[in-house]
Amino acid sequence: MADRLEEYRRKRDARRTPEPVPERPPAGGRAGRRKARFVIQQHHARSLHWDLRLEHQGVLASWAVPRGLPREPGRNHLAVHTEDHPMEYLTFHGEIPAGEYGGGKMTIHDTGTYQAEKWRDDEVIVVLDGKRTQGRYVLFATGARDWMVRRTDPAPPGWTSMPELVRPMHPTPAGKLPKDEAEWGYELRWDGVRAMAYVSGGRLRLLSETDEDITGAYPWLRDLAEELAPTEAVLDGVLVRIDAAGRVKRPTARGGPDAQFLVFDLLWLEGVTSTHVPYAQRRELLDGMGLAGPHWQTPPWFPGVGADALRTAREQGLPGVVAKHLDSPYEPGRRSRRWLSIDTS
Repeated sequence: MADRLEEYRRKRDARRTPEPVPERPPAGGRAGRRKARFVIQQHHARSLHWDLRLEHQGVLASWAVPRGLPREPGRNHLAVHTEDHPMEYLTFHGEIPAGEYGGGKMTIHDTGTYQAEKWRDDEVIVVLDGKRTQGRYVLFATGARDWMVRRTDPAPPGWTSMPELVRPMHPTPAGKLPKDEAEWGYELRWDGVRAMAYVSGGRLRLLSETDEDITGAYPWLRDLAEELAPTEAVLDGVLVRIDAAGRVKRPTARGGPDAQFLVFDLLWLEGVTSTHVPYAQRRELLDGMGLAGPHWQTPPWFPGVGADALRTAREQGLPGVVAKHLDSPYEPGRRSRRWLSIDTS
């Protein structure tokens, strides 16, 4: 009987990797009548991807899925069929040393059991029942090692697809702070490049306020999507540079330690549209994401204290503040009086 782990062992040196490297061939089959198991691992190698591993005939049949399993029907994701892995890989997580095959950090994203409805050399249909992943998926070959994976049952209840385009909402210029100050939230106004960030499968798509794809112009921001993975979201913000003296400038493609994406609104998160949600609740959701990285952050907002916010903007040399009514929805592409722009001068 062929050793199904021969290729796996050939690619690894047990003295140099923490991965399990069994010396003997797998026994084959699975004990008793228990359900077959699966694991999905998030793998930060040369590029971020997810590894789907299904228990089958004593080993883990494995696919590398660059964008992760689709969470709604109608989307095909690339799934590269890789070598079989040992059963011990069901619980493996750790750092594979740089220079070794698959070098990078590996964490367990999900585990569970599955039911196989079909298993052929060129097509596999399974129903996954994990802690974070449930659904019916088909994997089908399109080339030598290239496969595709597709969800075939309905998306989770209430799921909405990520929008292809959400145009930014704009404030109306105002000469002074609103009279009913306590009913508004206030943000500092930043002079930079307005941008909408679409984060999915560890990848970033960045659009300007004129719908131009500017992802390639700001490569220093791509790590935001990898840091958020597997979370999917649509974010509204502004690209700036903040120098050592606190002066705000427009960003460049080179980035540098002073380059920042300041995120001030959340429009879609994990299958749920939030544009209809009141501003105060959107800010709570956004703050709950804990966006804090080398080139991205959520700047503070000031509920009910417009004078304090305006004073802070003056002290920091910023052009003004944006007042947003606490119950205002997000109105894509509109200039609304529920958002007001007030200058410091």
